[in-house]
Amino acid sequence: MRIDIISIFPQFFDCLDVSLMGKARSSGILQTHVWDLRDWTEDVHRSVDRAPAGGGAGMVMKPDVWGKAIDQVIDQAGAAKTVLAIPTPAGIPLTQRQVRDLAENTEHLVVACGRYEGIDQRVSQYYQQLPDVKVLPFSLGDYVLNGGEVAAVALVEATCRLLDGFVGNPSSLVEESYELSGLLEYPAYTQPATWRGLDIPAVLLSGNHQKVNNWRRQQSLMLTTQRRPDLIWELTPDALGKSDREILAASGFLPAPYRQRVRFRRAQLGEAATCSTLASRLFPQACPDYLPADAISRFVEEELNEAAFKAYLADPGTVIILAEVAPAASQEETPWEAAGYTLTQVGDPGFVPPEENLVKAVGENCAYLSKCYLDSQWQGSGLAGAMIEVTHAYLQERFPHLTKIGLGTNQSNRRALKFYRHHGYRKCGRRTFLVGGIENRDVIAVRDFTTRQVPSWAQNVAQ
Repeated sequence: MRIDIISIFPQFFDCLDVSLMGKARSSGILQTHVWDLRDWTEDVHRSVDRAPAGGGAGMVMKPDVWGKAIDQVIDQAGAAKTVLAIPTPAGIPLTQRQVRDLAENTEHLVVACGRYEGIDQRVSQYYQQLPDVKVLPFSLGDYVLNGGEVAAVALVEATCRLLDGFVGNPSSLVEESYELSGLLEYPAYTQPATWRGLDIPAVLLSGNHQKVNNWRRQQSLMLTTQRRPDLIWELTPDALGKSDREILAASGFLPAPYRQRVRFRRAQLGEAATCSTLASRLFPQACPDYLPADAISRFVEEELNEAAFKAYLADPGTVIILAEVAPAASQEETPWEAAGYTLTQVGDPGFVPPEENLVKAVGENCAYLSKCYLDSQWQGSGLAGAMIEVTHAYLQERFPHLTKIGLGTNQSNRRALKFYRHHGYRKCGRRTFLVGGIENRDVIAVRDFTTRQVPSWAQNVAQ
């Protein structure tokens, strides 16, 4: 690749002679030429600017001087195609995708560094008309610099470091921010293990490469949601696994193809009707095919009515966590829609779950996850996994004595059994559960918080 940089401050680019850029120039991986725009002036003062047409503050760089300079460097390069990059606050935000395209598809790059109020618009307009020139007006961000030199250095380095042979270990480029994953890069640490009272995360010293990779992936996801949430909406469905989606959902995002914002909160007094309506809608979706409709309706009427939820909400030992969604493109005032919920019964130390077989299996101090339901349209979105882990985190925060949580689910519901197993629940018994007078055989499963900790991404989420 050949790069020509034109500026009224050519000495600014001495920095290109150091580090990897300097080595790349010496080895012939790229050619860089820096030109002084004033060399194309013809007056004694070497003027490159004039007052703006129509009046106003500042000065505008003259098109005739720029035209001669650009023509000469293009002719000298002799490339079939040239990209003319113009740093400007009015340009397109520069992205990793753009610089990768430049690195892979550009033979000749010219960077025109403007100053003052910028370069006369006709320069860009003229070269856009030429079939062998592509004009790229670009910006580093929503702020203004004195000139285009800083942006030019950023563009050149970001592009050149992607050239073959520039970086000693090409694999190091893959995990960087904005690259293949579309996420920000995970935090980096090195020895010493402890510095000023701060430790390297233990997982990075464990020697377990799978755990290290999982931790780094989680950190990338969480960091991106916090600092660059706009990148989350650009992720493609095939770029995300099940665990990725759970982490993103807990952080407030259901990316493509769902494109929903998410929040979790504890249901409050006065929301019995909302909870009853939600529960009545979701329970039939989870029922096995053999249950007749009248049995399901009877259970809904008797167990999921508004009065039942009034009693639940009035009990400080009953926790209902709502999962709510709203379209990603909507405004903040858009109403949130309840998509799922959990209902857990827990109490003070010594609490005995209202489930005889569960008590036999695990004893006291075990919360009872009575209900965990999600609208079927959100299956596969990661919302269910986020909801149950957020529930676990909320319970542990509010009830620190809690060591275990148990539940019962229909033995024929393979999806649910697999889901609970993925989230740390292990079979420990069976029970009979009545739905509208019809007996159902359930599996009792328990999660031990002393051996399976709540993930950090689920903590401090529920409002």
